[in-house]
Amino acid sequence: MSHDGIGPRAVLRSVAFLTAGMLTVPALAGCGSSDDHAGKPLAGADVAGADRSDIADGGTLRWAVDTVPDTLNTFQADADTTTARIAEAVLPSMYRTDGRGRAVRNPDYLASAEVVDTEPKQVVVYRLAQQAVWSDGREIGAADFAAQWRALSGKDTAYWTARNAGYDRIEKVERGKNDLEVKVTFSRPYADWKSLFSPLYPKEVMGTPDSFNDGARKKLKVTAGPFTVDTMDTEEDEVVLARNPRWWGRSAKLQKIVLRAVPHDKRVSALSDGTLDLAEIDPEAARRVTVAALPQDGNTPLMGPEADRSAADALRSWAVANGSDEDAADEEISAREKLREKAEKYARQQKALGGFEVRKSLEPVYTQLALNGAEGPLSDERVRRAVARALDREDIAGAVLKPLGLPAEPVGSHLALSGQAAYADGSGALGKPDAKEARALLSDAGWVPGGPVEEEKEEKKDAKKDEGEEAAGSEADKDESGGSGGGGDGDGGDGTYIVGEDDGKNDGDGKAPHDSGTGTGRLKQGGTPAGAYAPKGTAAPARADTAPVAKDGKALVLRFVLPSGPGSKTLETVAGRIAKMLERIGIRTDVSKVDNDSYFKDHIASGDFDLALYSWPATAFPATDARPVYSKPVPAADGSLNVEQNWTRVGTDQVDQLFDQAIATLDDSERRELIRKADSRIWAAAGSIPLYQRPQLVAARENLANAGAFGFATPVYEDMGFLKKSAQGSEGSPGAKSGESSSGS
Repeated sequence: MSHDGIGPRAVLRSVAFLTAGMLTVPALAGCGSSDDHAGKPLAGADVAGADRSDIADGGTLRWAVDTVPDTLNTFQADADTTTARIAEAVLPSMYRTDGRGRAVRNPDYLASAEVVDTEPKQVVVYRLAQQAVWSDGREIGAADFAAQWRALSGKDTAYWTARNAGYDRIEKVERGKNDLEVKVTFSRPYADWKSLFSPLYPKEVMGTPDSFNDGARKKLKVTAGPFTVDTMDTEEDEVVLARNPRWWGRSAKLQKIVLRAVPHDKRVSALSDGTLDLAEIDPEAARRVTVAALPQDGNTPLMGPEADRSAADALRSWAVANGSDEDAADEEISAREKLREKAEKYARQQKALGGFEVRKSLEPVYTQLALNGAEGPLSDERVRRAVARALDREDIAGAVLKPLGLPAEPVGSHLALSGQAAYADGSGALGKPDAKEARALLSDAGWVPGGPVEEEKEEKKDAKKDEGEEAAGSEADKDESGGSGGGGDGDGGDGTYIVGEDDGKNDGDGKAPHDSGTGTGRLKQGGTPAGAYAPKGTAAPARADTAPVAKDGKALVLRFVLPSGPGSKTLETVAGRIAKMLERIGIRTDVSKVDNDSYFKDHIASGDFDLALYSWPATAFPATDARPVYSKPVPAADGSLNVEQNWTRVGTDQVDQLFDQAIATLDDSERRELIRKADSRIWAAAGSIPLYQRPQLVAARENLANAGAFGFATPVYEDMGFLKKSAQGSEGSPGAKSGESSSGS
């Protein structure tokens, strides 16, 4: 699972990684009547678009995915992003997403769809495309719609469904005037009706609990897309999709698509070995691919095993290898040989990577800082708001996106992204970054600089003694005063504070000045020797603005949980910047790195964190999809707290009411206003702080067309393929030659 998480909306909210809240504020941003708020997408798709006439017929596209899925049923709890990708290629979807993140009718399946009645009940009539058939030749029709509604309505608990949003509002599904019409009547108004029946499974899958629960986990006997599921091989870690001979739309250019599970840290090797044609990669790998495509001259950036090896290092290594100490020489010769082999392997990979290019956009996903409001300091709204107002989101977005050449604007909404209809920057409800205001909020909550800190636990004292630390006045104690887990700036560890030479002032690093060489404090005329101790329980004097804050004898230290596996470097960078920003207002962070596999389940979902970074998608249906993410946690029948997907446990009745109103409002403009109001209140509660839209970096063969960084848009699988030689330019390229074996052209 990706932490920094995507696929269709059916899977996105259930497998990606947010929260909610509300605070009464004088004015709410993002609530105007104009739709100008939506703007344009910050970055468009980058797929090397080409006309179908320029694409060769046939060939196999080898595409890296994170996993071979446990199920091919997107409506089950263990469905993942690969499940969603397969469904896009092999099953009907009445609507798909365009380049602006909006739902648009899919003409291959749907001739039209409209709300024909709202009183006394909402009625939608779907008119299906005349040629739309399942792979067994049967027409797609009302029986399939009805079977999916019954399976997902939530009325029959024998169906192991992960969600029933929207389907639980349907009263009945019936045949319309003819076989091509499907009439859906709702028991309650449902604004996001376009989210339904995408994907649509055949009645053979949805018809009974057994077929739903088990029949579509490892195979799909009946499909209706440009491709079919040929094989799913867990041993080979790949799923093979084959061209559908019964497809009535534009014929797929590719003969096969092989979805191959390859870990992110192995993808550069797989690309260079010729076993992949398309793979999402991290920024470091993207730089390698970009450099490989550059002319190899004196201006090419130096990379690889010897990139940071200076001339002095090389000379020293040569001297040792040729020196009189035989043992040292042998060891150095062996090390030099290993380095040479690594360099040669790297050079071979770089040569092979010359046939690829990096296609980049922004995913319809944003990374945010989550604040756990269930208990502890962050259960106080004022503390959460202080954390939020300490953050320079522009700086954070710039650090991640500018080096990649992508627009570095911070995200202004929890519920939509720039370009989507519901988007508006609601961050004004929280206020601009302001360290002074942040410190004032902390002070109002009782967290003040220089407060006394309780005695350390006996085991900590014993540990210090075992390490040979001095009981008082040591350099280690002084250094510890500025640490992330320390008990406050200048804390003596036993409830006293250290009186600095400058009587409360420091030189900006959180340490009291002292004489170098002697280790004894200088006397200030009329003052106190530096390093002396005031009586236990005495409040420390006012110090610099960055002095740690404390309350009731405890310093404000927040546990910041991060994943530690491959692909986590960006999150580490972001977390480091956030920690420094919080330190400026007196909040210290205790960073805890945990295993990738346990990060979400054992920490985020279970609430074992104060601060965390993870990602949520923005879909075309925020009223439906964001509701469980921001709903107010409620006690369950067994006494536990039902948080749905609201991992920060921050929620309010008012936000819930706005979502409920939005989901029942059929007028598009009114619904967008309600969504924007809800977002403003979520901002005000500061349960989660959107930071930046996540970069999408994809390595693709140079001659692969209509594939890459899709941005908001649903991929058009039938248009993907390898360019004909005549369309590749007069000279061709290494990528074109390499791609010929895949394309079969």
